[in-house]
Amino acid sequence: MGEAPEQSGMVNKSVTKAVRLLRELAAQPRTGATVTTLAKAAGLSRPTAFRLLHSLEQGGLVDRIDTNYVLGWELARLGRNADPYAGLVAHAQPLLQELADEFNESVTLSIPNAQDGLDLVAEAAGSHVVGVLSQNMVGRHYPMHASSTGKVLLAEQSADQLCRTLPVELEAFTPHTITDRAALLVELGQVLEQGFATIDNELEPELLSLSRPIRDSAGTLVAILTLNGPRSRFGRARIPEALHKMQSTVDRLAELFWRDSESA
Repeated sequence: MGEAPEQSGMVNKSVTKAVRLLRELAAQPRTGATVTTLAKAAGLSRPTAFRLLHSLEQGGLVDRIDTNYVLGWELARLGRNADPYAGLVAHAQPLLQELADEFNESVTLSIPNAQDGLDLVAEAAGSHVVGVLSQNMVGRHYPMHASSTGKVLLAEQSADQLCRTLPVELEAFTPHTITDRAALLVELGQVLEQGFATIDNELEPELLSLSRPIRDSAGTLVAILTLNGPRSRFGRARIPEALHKMQSTVDRLAELFWRDSESA
């Protein structure tokens, strides 16, 4: 998914390199990182990284503490005034709709939030989506252990973290919900290894859901793509095909969101 030639020619490469530095800086510990570390992570020469970081520092977008750079106060101020999802949703919506139309089922996009939960920010649906998980899901929250999106997020946590945050006995929503913490930990290990999560009759009777993670260039989980359908139409036999198509959508979403970071 590339830009039109006339649009590509308008891209300022210094700006895209500066954005790349900011993204890499956000992936560093809160104590920050040196210019050498950031230059290597961003694939830039040290002089180029130093020049860009100095310019960003003058604008308050980064701060320097001794030899380490950290995200700046002005960036935090601007972030408080930004709608965190509006632009992302607008760009993602056509790809979500394309996947929903292909399977004639519902598709959602969820974003991890600061409370270790998920915000469901966008959805698309095929023409015959009724009944199970009907439309208007944006803003709803689902139990982490009984949703495929939740399993993807939980799989990012260590076993120690999960044991501290999850009760030993988990709430049952159907007879098939995983209610034993130890059994859930085993499945979460599989989710992390295989790169996707499923639920089958675990949240609602007859609901089958598949979720795949979307990661940035640093490997950080930034979003989750989910395909939902009733087993009467969307049975387990379609899982391999669905996972393949979902991965293609994940790759296109990642390209769409971060393509500028790959510019020269």
